[in-house]
Amino acid sequence: MKKIIIVFSFLFFTTTSVLIAQGNTEYTGGYKVNLNEDGSKYFRTIIWGQFWGEYSDNVPEESSKFNLSIRRARMLTYLQLNKKFMVLTHFGLNSLNGDNMSPTGKGESSQLFFHDFWGEWSLDKKHSIGAGMHYWNGISRLNSASTLNFMTLDNNRQSWAVLGLSDQFARHIGIYMKGRLGKLSYNISIDEAITNNLQSGVTPEPNGAAIYAGRRLLGSRTAGKLAQGYFSYGFLEQESNFLPYKVGTYLGSKKIFNIGAGFLVHPNGSVISDATGNLTGEDVSIFAADVFYDTPLGEDGSAVTAYAVYQNNDYGRNFTLGSTYDSGAMLYGQVGYLLPGTSKNTRIQPYLSYQNRSINAIDDNANRLGIGGNLYFTGHHSKLSVEYTNAKYGTNENIGSLTLQAMIYL
Repeated sequence: MKKIIIVFSFLFFTTTSVLIAQGNTEYTGGYKVNLNEDGSKYFRTIIWGQFWGEYSDNVPEESSKFNLSIRRARMLTYLQLNKKFMVLTHFGLNSLNGDNMSPTGKGESSQLFFHDFWGEWSLDKKHSIGAGMHYWNGISRLNSASTLNFMTLDNNRQSWAVLGLSDQFARHIGIYMKGRLGKLSYNISIDEAITNNLQSGVTPEPNGAAIYAGRRLLGSRTAGKLAQGYFSYGFLEQESNFLPYKVGTYLGSKKIFNIGAGFLVHPNGSVISDATGNLTGEDVSIFAADVFYDTPLGEDGSAVTAYAVYQNNDYGRNFTLGSTYDSGAMLYGQVGYLLPGTSKNTRIQPYLSYQNRSINAIDDNANRLGIGGNLYFTGHHSKLSVEYTNAKYGTNENIGSLTLQAMIYL
């Protein structure tokens, strides 16, 4: 623990001095270029980077306990030529570190790739349809979380419930419809499932657990499509649904109280085998209900952010993949408190998160505790985050790690 404190203190004061030296310039959320006088035709670009320093005792003897990485390097641009349609592109890379960098920058982990690419057409002022590789996900709010404004250091990983199983990095190619009916916001989609997923080289064992390989083993006619959707009712201020990226914390700038529910259904998404090797498809079905509350507490600038979700995961009989995906149920929550202050000052926000999962395959539970805080220089545009996590999966030993993140976005 003493080593952890020393490492954190060094990183904190070094990175803080670098960020403060840049000044406290107020940003306006991306770089917008108007294409006509009234600004109705425009394109906007957002660029952001997240840089990690992580310390963990749970490493092999020959490995370093402290490592640096680029967690995310991204660019998002959308073009609105009129009120009827727009095009969005989003590309970047993730988790680049000393182990997966390549000598000339040509390795897989070094390459930029499209996260999103879709076109959208407005039916009227409240409803739109779109097509492409999109992020209009179902299940829960966290399954469409924005990486720009997490309250916790990163997203709750199990909320991206089919990342790499039916989609490409939490995105499907499909068609979607989104809109608003009074205070009810909705998005639904029909999507293609991917063939070459995280279990592309795996076959089901006779009478064994299911694997997520329906499209590959049963064919695209039987297991090629899935449906998903998310519905949210806002009791207080209404959130924008112009883009799918859900805000993690508004830092007291809005009064939000939403309840939501969502689903993802993939017929024959998983496959099991009987004793003779005959394959049978099993439907994948994931459902969730959640609640989000974010509000200022008074005139002193303090605010509270709270979120909770219950998620039921059925990937097929006794499905499990690593310590990330399991058939079972999950309860997750997070709460944070923004200390008094003004938007022009440095702000502090401590937070707490906790996850508990039941795992059918091992008839046991997994849990994860996170304790951390954010130091905001100019809101989410320039901030430091630190988080200590302690996780346990079944009978495995508890795994603890400490991570410091520096983030800047324009």
